Amino acid sequence: MEDLRQLLRGLEVFAGELPVFDPSGAPKTPAELFAEWLLAAVEAGVREPHAMTLSTAGADGNPTARTLILKGLGPDGWQFASDSGSVKARNLAERPYAALTFYWRPLARQIRVRGPVAPESPEDSAADFLARSAGARAEALLGRQSRPLADLAERDTAVKESLARLEAEPDLVAPGWTLHSVRPETVEFWQGDRERRHTRLAYVRSGEGWVKQLLWP
Repeated sequence: MEDLRQLLRGLEVFAGELPVFDPSGAPKTPAELFAEWLLAAVEAGVREPHAMTLSTAGADGNPTARTLILKGLGPDGWQFASDSGSVKARNLAERPYAALTFYWRPLARQIRVRGPVAPESPEDSAADFLARSAGARAEALLGRQSRPLADLAERDTAVKESLARLEAEPDLVAPGWTLHSVRPETVEFWQGDRERRHTRLAYVRSGEGWVKQLLWP
């Protein structure tokens, strides 16, 4: 374990040329700044810049986190999708709040979003499901996420059968598929710096608008 400790301490962080973030020029809303940073990540060649960590907790308060894909940024907030039988969906049914974390390592940038979560309309949820790849739809139709699996052959057989079902019914939508929106109460933008002069800017909801606040690193 001591060797691992030394290895971890020796790993380089904040390598390469990092962008400069001047919070005095930040836009009025966090959605605008998020869009700017996301486009910068895409242009910089960051892999899966739309991947994010979703953190939830159930009635017992125990947190759980997983990485999934941002589906959109609408008027109500940051969107992700889930089957109603999944762990995250069950957590949200018990405690409808979540946190999202984006980290773009090459740019040393992190964004944290926190707030209540609400389901979008059945029509929007169905449209999201039908926009998924055939393989993703076939897996979701099974409705077995996080359940015990005997072996990989069982998985492959079930997905193959589900794909055949989709070929026969291409407009089929998983009944529990739901598009969710995190309606942010706070959004924090963090820009790393090689000299540890990190910059943190928080947007805090105030009525229908936002208040910007610098935070100590």
